Amino acid sequence: MLKSKRDRGRILTASGLKKLNEAIQEWSDRNNIRGTLTEIEAESGVGADTVSKIKQGREGADLSKIRQLFAAFEMTLANGDHRSAKLDDAEDLDKPDNLPAAGETATSRIVKVFVSYRSAEPDRELGKQLETALSAIGHTVFTAENNIRLGDNWFDRINFFLKECDYLLLLLPPTVSQSELLTYQVQQAKELQDARPDRKPIILPIRVGFPLNAPLNHDLRGYLYRIEQREWCSPADTPILIEEVLSLLAETPAPVKEEPEDLTPNQVLEISSDEIPLPAAEPELPGGQVDVASQFYVERQPIEERCYQTILQPSALIRIKAARQMGKTSLMARILHHGARQGYCTVPLTFQLVDKAVFADLDKFLKWFCAYVGRELHLPNQLDDYWDDIFGSKVNCKDYFEKYILPQIDSPLILGLDEIDRVFQYPDIAEDFLGLLRAWHEESKRRDIWKKLRLIVVHSTEVYIPMNINQSPFNVGLPVDLPEFNHQQIQDLAARHNLNWSEAEVEKLMAIVGGHPYLVRVALYHISRSDLTLDELKETAIADAGIYSDHLRRQLWNLEEYPELAQGMREIAAADSPVQLKAMQAFKLDSLGLVKLQGNECIPRCELYRQYFKTNLGVN
Repeated sequence: MLKSKRDRGRILTASGLKKLNEAIQEWSDRNNIRGTLTEIEAESGVGADTVSKIKQGREGADLSKIRQLFAAFEMTLANGDHRSAKLDDAEDLDKPDNLPAAGETATSRIVKVFVSYRSAEPDRELGKQLETALSAIGHTVFTAENNIRLGDNWFDRINFFLKECDYLLLLLPPTVSQSELLTYQVQQAKELQDARPDRKPIILPIRVGFPLNAPLNHDLRGYLYRIEQREWCSPADTPILIEEVLSLLAETPAPVKEEPEDLTPNQVLEISSDEIPLPAAEPELPGGQVDVASQFYVERQPIEERCYQTILQPSALIRIKAARQMGKTSLMARILHHGARQGYCTVPLTFQLVDKAVFADLDKFLKWFCAYVGRELHLPNQLDDYWDDIFGSKVNCKDYFEKYILPQIDSPLILGLDEIDRVFQYPDIAEDFLGLLRAWHEESKRRDIWKKLRLIVVHSTEVYIPMNINQSPFNVGLPVDLPEFNHQQIQDLAARHNLNWSEAEVEKLMAIVGGHPYLVRVALYHISRSDLTLDELKETAIADAGIYSDHLRRQLWNLEEYPELAQGMREIAAADSPVQLKAMQAFKLDSLGLVKLQGNECIPRCELYRQYFKTNLGVN
């Protein structure tokens, strides 16, 4: 029996889709509107669902509706603008299309792709169109929208997609710097790359309405460093990006080079700006390190001034400790910036961004450390001349600094070692490396060559590596424990956001988030933009659609990964008085920024955390 030739409708070709998207974009710009599906329906008389179907090309639409849509935007539908929805129709085999014909690129190489996008437009529509194009030629596509069901553990499913996929197609919105969940995805992808010989998943970033010259947050800047990115500005770019992605997936990835190209100093950590902040500035979306020129950095004097004075002294060692998102990296950047303005050499090094393979053993780690510092100072790699196995790694590393790096520079050198907690995960390396830093600090008190070296050590957690008290760098130098913002600092920061707040309004915000720097800045940013009021914040703070939802879900995942921490936080959230936990539990919850320590006891850092974890950790 012959199969029915019933028409399945028409879909737009690449040229037709491009014409339609350009016309809609021109119309939107002319009328100063967003060009949503509802607005297009009102203009054209074509239902929003049909418009979406036509723009996505998922299934055929009635030809009369496509003509009506084109006519609404003063265009005539040409034969080459559309084709049958059935890929195997003979009438369309020689016509251009926005997808490769079945049996061409698709059969040569089939891969698995995780398309990561937010649910807001235009990201969702672009993500859907990419998904359609990839699926149509046989690629396996994962998306959170289609593959995470109600009741699924979000983080478990995301981890599954990342482990399974060959490519992570990452749509980056303008708010990416604030998105902890998106940063988490990239971090996990990078860790998987480090652990695999094939370096999968390969990350393909596309900035959606987010210019290529706009800054990423501190972590993403490091994770995506040297990865080429693309920019989507309007629907007219969609077919071009789809074609490029399909072409790229059809090719076998080039082998990863062992030696990366040279970095320029301070490229990952921004410390070089000499700009003076303007008296008033547009609100900045908080996300990671605060730029040294930012109007919104809050000084917690006398901490900054003491650090600036200390770093200029021979034998200087500054130890900055605070929980996540309290401003540690921002302070380190300012100290380095202050040193650079005095003519000092500065090298920032963030251990969180170091490949896992570097931590294979002490010798490899110290070679990498020496090579990295030398490269940041534009010095040729001379490790072969100074590394002799008979003397051991620590002596070789000391010699490399003492006889090569330090003599090559005419001014003091400040090393900023950020997130040194990462080294704690490798106790054999940590004990020797931290002992080496202490030895260099002691040498600087006796020998002129070592007086050139100044150290900044930044960490979140308590140091739980067992060490001889005389070999640890954590009981010498200037200790800095960053406090939360106080009332006056929050009121001042509100004024910088053009909010004329009373003491009562400051109190109302602090009743929700305390003086937590990141949480305070997120609130002020959204309130200053009239996204919500202070009263609305109180009502929606822990809601799934609230301004803290991304942050809170990330913290919940941290706890779900470690059941003993989740249990500890459950007890703290349920209690009306301070709770005593095991020392390690308390230290780790403190380093995550979830609790405050009061002697040996813990309380929630703020009411936001108490309420959220009371609700989400099953507290009765």
